[in-house]
Amino acid sequence: MILAVALCFGVSAPFAQRQGTAHARTTKAHAGNAGNTASDQAWWKDAVIDEIYPRSFADSNGDGIGDLNGITQHLDYLQALGIDAIWIAPMYPSPQVDFGYDISDYENIDPQYGTLADFDRLEAAARRRGVRIILDMVLNHTSDKHKWFIESASSRENPKADWYVWNSGIPANSPGVGEFQKKNVHEGLAPPNNWESFFGGSAWEWVPARKQFYYHKFYKQQPDLNWRNPAVEAAMIDVMKFWLRRGVAGFRLDAIPTLFEDSKLRDEPELGGSNDQGDPNLKEIYTANLPDVHDVLRRMRAMVEQFPGDRVLIGETYPPDTAALDAWYGGAAHDELQLPMDMLVGFGSGAAFSAAYFRRTLDAAETQLHGSQPLIVFDNHDNDRSIDRFGDGGHNVEIAKALATILFTSRDTAITYYGAELGMTTQTPKRKEDVRDPIGITGWPREKGRDGERTPMQWTPGPQAGFSSNPSTWLPLAPNYKTVNVETESADPNSLLNWYKQLIALRHQNPAMREGSMVLIDRDDPDVLAYIRITPDKSCVAVIAINMSPQTKTLRLGLGELGIKDTVVRTLAASDASLRSVTKLESVTLLPFASWVGEVK
Repeated sequence: MILAVALCFGVSAPFAQRQGTAHARTTKAHAGNAGNTASDQAWWKDAVIDEIYPRSFADSNGDGIGDLNGITQHLDYLQALGIDAIWIAPMYPSPQVDFGYDISDYENIDPQYGTLADFDRLEAAARRRGVRIILDMVLNHTSDKHKWFIESASSRENPKADWYVWNSGIPANSPGVGEFQKKNVHEGLAPPNNWESFFGGSAWEWVPARKQFYYHKFYKQQPDLNWRNPAVEAAMIDVMKFWLRRGVAGFRLDAIPTLFEDSKLRDEPELGGSNDQGDPNLKEIYTANLPDVHDVLRRMRAMVEQFPGDRVLIGETYPPDTAALDAWYGGAAHDELQLPMDMLVGFGSGAAFSAAYFRRTLDAAETQLHGSQPLIVFDNHDNDRSIDRFGDGGHNVEIAKALATILFTSRDTAITYYGAELGMTTQTPKRKEDVRDPIGITGWPREKGRDGERTPMQWTPGPQAGFSSNPSTWLPLAPNYKTVNVETESADPNSLLNWYKQLIALRHQNPAMREGSMVLIDRDDPDVLAYIRITPDKSCVAVIAINMSPQTKTLRLGLGELGIKDTVVRTLAASDASLRSVTKLESVTLLPFASWVGEVK
């Protein structure tokens, strides 16, 4: 059950009106702020960003694979939902070993997704609707089919010989060479250390033409760039400028903590046991989160701020704690990433649908980031969907509504993922022969891959869920598409989709939700998470309370300490009919997992 009340000392516009005007602010902001620093009202500070996995969103040409024109065809839907920007997972030319995260050309579009002209049409059409485009930018590595790597691998003397991380290895009989390294011996030489690929096996791959190993943090087809070479940084900055000039609003920087490796090539400490790929568990202190990356980010931030319109850098970060997350912002200097992903709220240690868990993680984001804007993430293309991770099997939709309330009413920038607004579920393959994701093939059965969270978008109850005219879609449809889809849920006023629409409209139009600070209240309640949103001039206040237990709860939320004496409320939205007649804040009976939004009169 969820309670959200807004005090704005006036009559609020109905949600229908709010939805229709939600993008006036966004469209105007596209003209941009031509200064060299992001303004306090930068568009991304209260934005809702929707990650789109292009293979899975909409297929316009009937080949069973989503494409850019498919996204363009559904921009009206995204606008109506209230999306401010879409983050598009890689759509560059690629051998598709890692479904686009192995890039062979950074300045073009993979033919299966369309052309540069298609992208330009998408960007222009989105701009007209007040929807910005954010691109995934993979800086850590390229494809092994990229022209840079092909040249680099050809010899030790070519102009790009030092653009990747190469090493001659060590004699296989050297003292200290472990059994893991001995599995990868070539011409009597073993890799220089015990570093592992995230996707299994040694992180070093032998190239006979050079008689050397190259380093790959991920698949062997994804060689790591050598960011200690200034020419590499200059080339990648030029790539980013290519797209910034084409109108993109910023970048989500993939795997940014892995940009640098230990120059001494020291072994990672072993932790004991084995991972899902059957390799030794290692503590990654020499292949991730090295301090060198922060110098690069400061230079990158200065570069994007030369472009008008408050361009933004989002970072894929999995910090162990909030102090580590703060470093990605640049701490008190605020001069690195504007929005490193706070994965601690949605994916942190001990993540559970409980008031204690969310109170702890939200409080840390509010109080330990030097005032920086949190970026909360519950869903993405690499993890089981949140409705499955947090759901109890009996109240999954109600719990999904609660998660949406946290996402859209917290002081944060909100990232959602295509289909989350419908309650799309994770479809984990049941047989190894059905797996498309290589990590699921190599790690089966302990690791089943990421296909489950990447299934096609569910638009209609018709054939192929309206995703494609081709019955052979690149991944099979979820069997629940006949009820969990845009068409069906649009017609149901109580659907998860319509709850998303209402919350996003409230977020955009209510001053407290848009620009208010956030303070947790009733910190000792074991079942209810509650917090205040309040504008700087205290003219608009919102109170959000979430019951995270299956028991009915009666709330007595006292706001007197804030100087707020009003207790009369009117309902704006409620998931249960019994809550629609609520008129008093001082005693609200909230059913298990019910959701209610009201306004103090």
